[in-house]
Amino acid sequence: MRDFSFFKRYFLSAGILLASNVAFYYFFKWIIKSMDPFGDHKARIREKSNKIIHRFQKEYGLFDKKLDLNEYERVIMTEVVLNKDINITFDMICGLEDVISAFKETIILPLHYPELFVSSKILQGPSKGVLLYGPPGCGKTLIVKALAYHSNATFINLHISTLTDKWFGESNKLVAALFSLAKKLEPTIIFIDEVDSFLGKRQKMEHEVMSMIKAEFMSMWDGFSTEENSRIVIIGATNRPNDIDEAILRRMPKRFYIPLPDVFQREKVLKFFLSDVKLENGFSFDFLVSKTDGFSVSDIKELCRESVMFPVREFIALNNNLNKKNIDMKDIKNQIRPLEINDFMLCFDSCTRFKSNSSFYDIGLD
Repeated sequence: MRDFSFFKRYFLSAGILLASNVAFYYFFKWIIKSMDPFGDHKARIREKSNKIIHRFQKEYGLFDKKLDLNEYERVIMTEVVLNKDINITFDMICGLEDVISAFKETIILPLHYPELFVSSKILQGPSKGVLLYGPPGCGKTLIVKALAYHSNATFINLHISTLTDKWFGESNKLVAALFSLAKKLEPTIIFIDEVDSFLGKRQKMEHEVMSMIKAEFMSMWDGFSTEENSRIVIIGATNRPNDIDEAILRRMPKRFYIPLPDVFQREKVLKFFLSDVKLENGFSFDFLVSKTDGFSVSDIKELCRESVMFPVREFIALNNNLNKKNIDMKDIKNQIRPLEINDFMLCFDSCTRFKSNSSFYDIGLD
C-alpha cells in the first residue's frame, strides 16, 4: 500500500513538473514573439505568400507538387507576379518590333522549346542576363511585362528593399533564397527595374552590407549561369547604363537600347492611344507626329490624356456640372464633341516640360 502511494505521488509530481515545463515553454515562446517588433510583419508575409502559392499552384496546375519553402523563400515569393495579373501583351507595344522579335528568340524560345537548341552546348538555355537601357518612359518596363505574359514563366518583380534586412547576414540569406526559389519555380524571369541603383559601380565609401549583398548576388548568379539546363533569366532595366558595375555588365551579354520613338513609331503610338477616341473630320496625325519630336512614349500618353480632357471639361461646363436630369447617361460618349487638333495645341505648352532630353539619354555601352 505504501509502494502504491509512493508511485502515485511520484507520477503526480512528474506530471505536474512536465505540465509546468510545457506551460513555461509556451509562455516563454509567447514572450519572445510579443517582443519581436517584426512579428506582425512576418505574419503578413506568411499570409501573403500562402495566397500567392495557392494561386500559383492553381494557375499552373501544380497541386500535386508540394512547394517546400523556407521563411526566406516565402519573403521572395511575395514578389512573384502571376500571369493573370499581367494585362500587357506585345500587341500593345508600338514600334519596337525588332526588340520584341529579339526577345522572343533570346528568351521565350529557349525557355519553352529547349529541344531546338540542343545541337550545341553554346546554344543550350536562354541568355542568363539581359539589359534594357535608354531614356525613361520609352517602354522598357512595358516590354518586360509583356515578355512575362507571353513566356508564361514565373515572373519575380524584385524590389531591392526586399533583400535588405537590418540583421547581419539576413540579406545574404534572402539573396540565396531568391535564386533557390527561382530554381524551384523555373522557368523563371527575375526583373530588376532601375538596376543601377542596386548593382551600380562599387565605391570605396559604399556600406559594407551593400557590398556583401552585391558579392553574394554575383556569386549566386555565376552559380546558376554555369548550369547548362538552367532556365533562369535576369533582366535589368535602367536609364543610366554607365553607372552599372562592369562585373554586372559582363553578366548581361544581351543588351537592348530602347530609344525615343522615331517618326513612324510616334504615329503608331498616337493612333494606339487615340484608337477609341472620336476625332474631328480631317484630324491630322502627321501634324502631331512632327510636333512630338523628342517626346517619349510616356510623354505622348500624357499629352493625349490632357488633350482628351478638353472636350470632357466643356461637356461638364455646358451641362451644369453633370445634372443627370438633363443628360442621357447611357449615350454620354456620343454627346461629347470630337477631339480637335486645337486641343493638343492648348496642351503643348504644359506638356513640353515633360519632353525628354534625347541628347542626354542617347548613350551607349562600351
